[in-house]
Order: sequence, then C-alpha cells, then structure tokens
Amino acid sequence: MLTKKGRAAFARLEAKSEAGVAAMIERLSAADQNRLASAMGTIESLLGERAEPKTPYLLRNHQPGDMGWVIHRHAVVYAEEYGWGERFEALVARIAAEFIESFDAKRERCWIAERDGAMVGSVFLVKQTDRVAKLRLLLVEPSARGLGIGGRLVDECIRFARRAGYRKMTLWTQSILDAARAIYHKAGFRVVKRERHQSFGHKLVGETWELSL
Repeated sequence: MLTKKGRAAFARLEAKSEAGVAAMIERLSAADQNRLASAMGTIESLLGERAEPKTPYLLRNHQPGDMGWVIHRHAVVYAEEYGWGERFEALVARIAAEFIESFDAKRERCWIAERDGAMVGSVFLVKQTDRVAKLRLLLVEPSARGLGIGGRLVDECIRFARRAGYRKMTLWTQSILDAARAIYHKAGFRVVKRERHQSFGHKLVGETWELSL
C-alpha cells in the first residue's frame, strides 16, 4: 500500500501523464478523436481480458444506411475467411435490394445487432410463399462471436415467423459454414437437400435446411 507521501507523489505523476495525453489529443478534430477512441477500443477488445458487460448487445429493426453495412461486411468477412469473390457481394446486394423494394412489415423483418454502438450482426426473414418464410444473410462480426448473437438472431426469426402465421422456415447455406450450421441445427432446422455447385470462385456444397413451425 502507498503511504500518504507515496499517494501524493503518485497523484503528481498521474496529473503529468493526463496532461501529456491531453496535449497529444487536443490537436485532433472531434471526428479524429472519435476515430482514435474507437481504434483504442478495438485494440483493448482484441488484446485485453474480455469481461462480459451486463448488456453485451442489443437488437433493433433496420434503418436507412443499414443495407450498405450488410453488403459491405458480408463481402469483406467472407472474402477474408473463405476467399469468396465479388459475385457473392453482388448476390448479397441483390437480396438486400429486393428486401427494401418489396418489404412487407407484417411478414418480413431485418434485425441488426449492435454492441457498444457498433453494428456487429444481421439477419433477414423474408416471405417465400404465404406459408413459407426464408431466413437470409445471417452474419456475426468476428469480434462479437461467442456472445450468442447468432443464436439469438435465428431465434428472433423463428418467433416472428410463428407470429406472422408461417408454417415452415427454409434457408440455403454451404457445407463449409460450420458455425452457422451449428446454430441452425440447435434451433431445430434439418438438412433436406444437398447439391454441389460452382459459385463465388469455389466448388461448394449447397444445403437447403427446413424447420416446421
């Protein structure tokens, strides 16, 4: 423990340290200060000990600007993790555009997951037929995995589909997407069809999954 004299010495050192930091930051614009704080938060989350916050994330409905993020992050994440090319980005863009252009609030929904003010996940539920809903574009940012966000997004889709009167849910995924497939299996979905195909610059095995509601 510090003595009274030690605490006084430490206080002087801390004041000098704070003054030094303030001198470095004060020349930055407000926007650059926000960028710096965001970057430091990313460093801390990647290298520091991960203490789980009481409210690790929240879900909300889509709003203007979200579709751009959905398209961008799908393209980047799948390129980095699976090497998928620009045709995948084009597919995501078409899905997002179709969702906005034909959006039916009573029978369709997009959820965006946020953590610490940043978007970290998404999922869509769209009408395929009057009785069948389709789950699309499930994504969780690498930095937010392990918090249960993916499972929660899928659960929200299932609850909404039941309230909307659908009798079945379907989705299309790939056999290499192990994390997503584990979420679907846990939620009760089962594989009903597998088919080899060449897409996004790779040979893949597409899978159709279904869930009776």
